[in-house]
Amino acid sequence: MAGFISRESIEEVSNRTDIVQVIGERVQLTQKGRDWWGCCPFHQDKTPSFSVSPEKKFYYCFSCHASGTVIDFLKEMDKISFSEAVSILAKKAGVTLKFESGGSEHQREDPNAKLKEEYRTLYTRIAGTFHYALMETSAGKFALDYITKRGLTKETLEKFKIGYSPEDRFWLRKFLEGKNYSKEFLDNSGLFNRKRPDTAFFCGRHMFPIFDRNGDCVAMGGRFLRGSDFEAQSKYKNSPELMHYKKGNILYAFNFAKESIRRNKKVIFCEGYMDCIAYHQCGIDYAVATLGTAMTLEHIHIVKPFVDEIYLSFDSDGAGQKATKRSILMCRSLGIPVKVVQLQGGKDPAEIMLSFGPEYLTNEVNESRFDFEFLISKLQELYPKDSPWGKSKASLEFFEYIDSLQSNVEKQSCLELFSQAYSIDKDALQEDFEKREKVHARLNQSNTQAVVAKPKRLVVTAELQAVVTAVSDLELFKKLREEISIEDLKEESSRQLYSAMEACSRNNSFSESGILNCLENDELKGFLIKSTNVPKDNVVESAEKSLLYLKNKVLERKKHEIKERMEILSRSSLPQDKIELEELVKQKMEVDSKIQSMKG
Repeated sequence: MAGFISRESIEEVSNRTDIVQVIGERVQLTQKGRDWWGCCPFHQDKTPSFSVSPEKKFYYCFSCHASGTVIDFLKEMDKISFSEAVSILAKKAGVTLKFESGGSEHQREDPNAKLKEEYRTLYTRIAGTFHYALMETSAGKFALDYITKRGLTKETLEKFKIGYSPEDRFWLRKFLEGKNYSKEFLDNSGLFNRKRPDTAFFCGRHMFPIFDRNGDCVAMGGRFLRGSDFEAQSKYKNSPELMHYKKGNILYAFNFAKESIRRNKKVIFCEGYMDCIAYHQCGIDYAVATLGTAMTLEHIHIVKPFVDEIYLSFDSDGAGQKATKRSILMCRSLGIPVKVVQLQGGKDPAEIMLSFGPEYLTNEVNESRFDFEFLISKLQELYPKDSPWGKSKASLEFFEYIDSLQSNVEKQSCLELFSQAYSIDKDALQEDFEKREKVHARLNQSNTQAVVAKPKRLVVTAELQAVVTAVSDLELFKKLREEISIEDLKEESSRQLYSAMEACSRNNSFSESGILNCLENDELKGFLIKSTNVPKDNVVESAEKSLLYLKNKVLERKKHEIKERMEILSRSSLPQDKIELEELVKQKMEVDSKIQSMKG
């Protein structure tokens, strides 16, 4: 280890960094006199109380009193160490850091800094290799034909560096070993399977490089095309979290979209890479996507400084609609207005672009519905307007949205709109809103399920019971992780437990007490304590049965998804849909075979 970053280097980085430019990339700033002002990113600020002084080279919030240098700002915003922040700014400013043997603890060089940079360099090179394989090789011609038939232009493929990972599972390891990368470096790169490190994590897939806000490639996403990689049982695969890559800190295409987001003061959140890319190709270049995870408050905070409103463009299926509602509530809790993009016939943006053209997709965005209109229309599909019970149920669910609003004027206006939609006296609705907890209790007494903003009770499912069997031993969790990813789990409690085990595994603190310390849900903690009180000689057998159960569930869900997609495509006459249908038939046969072999 080099030691401590010298004070001389820290001073040089600070002097050669434009604090207004760096903070201005995260906060909308306006110059007033010598200083720059904006809304504070460290608390819920409605009026600009955050000042940046280029002369004194520090920032200060007059409300929450957050303050510091440009290094402190980057450290707090990105949740990184002081030395990591210095290294990032030094790279931007072209400063070569010097080190010394002694200094304050926060000056200590990040021991993984060099390794993180080497992984970023590796991913950038691999992205270029995959892109070349798509655009220039005969092996990639099938993948190139397929994606161009989906409507993507050469310019789009170049911009996003979309690539193709060959079907050969062994070539990448041999190729990189020939470049003198060490075994340990490659094993921990996320590019190879944990169980069989000689085989590539991605093969036979379209590849989507994931860039950080600075444009460095830090991870990959892959969409399955054909080949042996289907044993992963997943149409989409994403790089696991790595030392240089945290999913919660990155939005797909934000590096391309950030200037447009700042200029238009709005952003579209999508679910997938193709949806996001389709928007960009159609000139709607303020679209971003989450990385195989649900939208979180952290994602919203990335764009919050630049936007006046957020658009949501999620799938029209049940899961997509639930995600839309959940995201509306999160955005509203941060004081951000929301609109919902509802595309014709439940099609996704890529299908709209291909079938109707860019102008049609632009019109669909321009005609997006306000979030309260969307929510009321969905409630009317669930609860009849002419039923007293339906009115009570719908109003209780709508109150959850009202609670998330930050303005009393908005609350009153939306209550009035709801009263009109359901033909409810607005005074009666207001009264129920003010005493909604009592109304909720009354509905519970009549054995009716009420939807209201209250903490959910822990439901112990078969999936959760299966995951908990891996808690007692790190080797058992490793076996589980080799076969099942967090995206394969459907229950939130199962995901929380899996995530806690993953964190403890990375931090070398894997133990029942360590996992308990990572959990925030008290009910889940209590269930875990009770469940781990099992005789040791039964644990391995129980874990093996549980893993078999989870693998079977994943395959059954995959089979169901394939059948649903096949049914939709069977009604289409588009040539590209027929190609996809043929591929899905093969995929279904492979899934059926795997399910049958597990039964045998």
